[in-house]
Parts: sequence; structure tokens; C-alpha cells
Amino acid sequence: MFVDKAKVYVKGGDGGDGLIAFRREKYVPNGGPAGGDGGKGGDVIFRVDEGLRTLMDFRYQRHFKAKRGEKGRNKSQHGANAENMIVRIPPGTVLIDDDTGEVIADLTRHGQQVIVARGGRGGRGNIRFATPNNPAPELAENGEEGEERYVTMELKVMADVGLVGFPSVGKSTLLSVVSAAQPKIGAYHFTTITPNLGMVEVGDDRSFVMADLPGLIEGAHEGVGLGHEFLRHVERTRVIIHVVDMAGSEGRDPFNDWQKINEELRLYNPVLAERPQIVAANKMDMPESEENLQAFREKVKAVRPDLEIMPISSLTRQGIQELLYRAAAILDEIPEEIAVEDVPEVAERKVYKFDKKDDNAFTISRDNEAYVVHSERIERMLKRMQMNSHDAILKLARTMRHMGIDDELRKRGATDGTIVRIGDFEFEFVEGSSYY
Repeated sequence: MFVDKAKVYVKGGDGGDGLIAFRREKYVPNGGPAGGDGGKGGDVIFRVDEGLRTLMDFRYQRHFKAKRGEKGRNKSQHGANAENMIVRIPPGTVLIDDDTGEVIADLTRHGQQVIVARGGRGGRGNIRFATPNNPAPELAENGEEGEERYVTMELKVMADVGLVGFPSVGKSTLLSVVSAAQPKIGAYHFTTITPNLGMVEVGDDRSFVMADLPGLIEGAHEGVGLGHEFLRHVERTRVIIHVVDMAGSEGRDPFNDWQKINEELRLYNPVLAERPQIVAANKMDMPESEENLQAFREKVKAVRPDLEIMPISSLTRQGIQELLYRAAAILDEIPEEIAVEDVPEVAERKVYKFDKKDDNAFTISRDNEAYVVHSERIERMLKRMQMNSHDAILKLARTMRHMGIDDELRKRGATDGTIVRIGDFEFEFVEGSSYY
């Protein structure tokens, strides 16, 4: 089974906690702080592996969590950083943030990689908080939480030549004739429901990859049928071979078929209208094909006089070799890599400037007898600080006093013993003193 779309959850490793420790050496009665920093959490990295061709593995494993960093150690030793988690993906995979729709990266080459979820920083140990006024602080930080997000993965087939056309025009038969691929072939619509790849040997030491893409129908650019699932693969092809049933086997007009498919490609992505294209006028072994080809050439010449039309028959192999030579010649003339509009290789990382005024903003509300303080800065501090020490409580008190929170609590009627809550942390307000 070919799987070309998957959704996974990724989380960077949490940072290791900092340590509160002191020197315990002989003949050093007043040893200073010696608690080391925690290690950094591992990143989740997606890396291209050219040996993969589908997203099948992501049907069975949908969660990827990197390990957390080690805790800080005594004797001022840092905890070890966690190893990064490497997730292997096939070339041609586009990574999209599921919540925002932002394209994270478009990875096409072997070894190309991008960090999808960064690990958290390690918490600082008490050695970092020593000051002349407090040379032996009992203060340390918890590790920062790693980034987490849901990522949608879309695989676009990496092929040099793509076969497009209405269902049952002979695309799969053509691929089976020119390569060792064995696509399913049947006398009914949508025999091909997933892309098939085949390596084509031209015969003069040249070769290329050809993709048999599922048949398109009107409205495909709007998602009719499996339109978007099919059209995304055409974007990767450097040359389009448009297979047309010149016999009109099902009562359709070859010129109308050609126009409709080109319109679907243009509406889906205007860049595809500029992609080099060869029309493979197939089924020339059938009655009336020659007459239809004559009319087809005249109509096409009126709208695209430069378009190449090559009569072939997949059944009798008429014109097949000439078609392959021409496709190889065009591939030699154009760049090996094509740009896909609006899909960056690796999304630029945004840098946000920190606004200190906004960072000091807070609100106070009532919950029965308790006062509830909402402040992003204080809540971040409570997540990071290890609040089981007297020094940590004093640091929280100083920060709240500096931000004006205690003055606002007094104005709201807070007195000694009033319960104040910030997130999951509760304490009693003490007038003229610190918070406990």
C-alpha cells in the first residue's frame, strides 16, 4: 500500500533540572554552592533517507518524543545533554504545522534535515545564583519543557517524468512496457489508485524515473474524487507526458480531454502550465485513430503550436522508443531540481522581540475568598523555579513586588492571611513582609 499523507505528534525532550548542592570538602568549613546545570533535552529531527519511498511506517508509529536532559550534578558538574531523535522520511516530504498550516520544510535531497521540535534548555543550578549578598543560595531551576506540535506530512512523488491523463487512457500499460514496474492494469476506471514508479532505461546509457499517476477527472483541483491526493504528485515531475486516448474508446473527444486535464493542472498550480509537456497520442493501433490524430493536431496547433505530439501504441510498441528519446533529451536541457512554488525548502525561523512592558502585565480576579493572579511572567517563573526553598520564595516575592502585584492586591482588599493563587501555586499574603 502507498501512503502519501500522515499526521504525527512530536515533542522535544524536557531540559534536566538544575541542582542545589554545596561543597563538602575536608578542611573547607564554609563550602560554597556546587550545584550544576541540567542538560538540554533532545531535539526531534526529520532527516531524508533516499531508501524510503512511502510514509507507511507512520501509520503504525505516530508519536515521537525525544529524551529529557540529565539533572545537574554536584561538584559543579553539568548534566549530560540528551541525544537528538532522528526520524527518517522519504525524499519529497513536505512538513506542515497542523495547527497553523505553516509549511515547516520541504525536504527533497538525501541527508537533508530540519529540527521539528526543539528540546528544552536545562535548568540552572545554584552555582548560577551566587551573589555577594547571598554567596550560598538555595535556589535552582527546573528544566524547560520541550516544544511539542502535531505535524502533517505530505509525500509528493519524486519522478523525472509524470504520466497524466483521464482514467483508462493507457498510462499504466505504457509504464509497464518501458520499465520493470508492474502496475495493476484493468479495463475499468481508476484501476490505478496510487502512484507507481518505474526506472526507464532509454538505451543510450541514459535513464530516468517515470511515475504513473492516477487518472484525473474534472474538478480535481477542487478536491473532487481524490483530486488533491493525485495532483500533489504532479508538482514534483520535471516533464509531463500527457497520455491521450486517440481512439476515443469511450466516446470522448481527444481534444476536449487534453484541454480539461490541462485546465485542472493550471487551476491547481499555475506553474504546472509552464512545465515541459509531450502529448503521447496513444492507441494508434485502433481504428479511426489516424483520423482523430489529424483533427487533434489541427485543433492543438491553433492554441499551442509549439506542443509536441507523438503517436504511440503501448500495445504494439509503436513510437515508444522515440517518445523515450525525446523525454530524455528534454530532461538533459532542464535543471535537475525544480522549484515548487510557495513551498520553502526549510521555513525561516521567526525571531520575536520581547516586549518588557507586556511581560510585566498582569490581571487579578476573585475566586470566592481567594485572589487569583494571572501573569505570564510569574507563571513562567513558577514553572522554572524549584519552589521548595526559602530563597525561591524570596525571589518570587521580590519579582511580584517589583511588578506592583502586591500593591494592587492591597488596593483590592487583601490583608494578612488572604489566599493568593497563581496557577497551581497557593500562598498567604503577609502585609509588609514576603510571601509564604
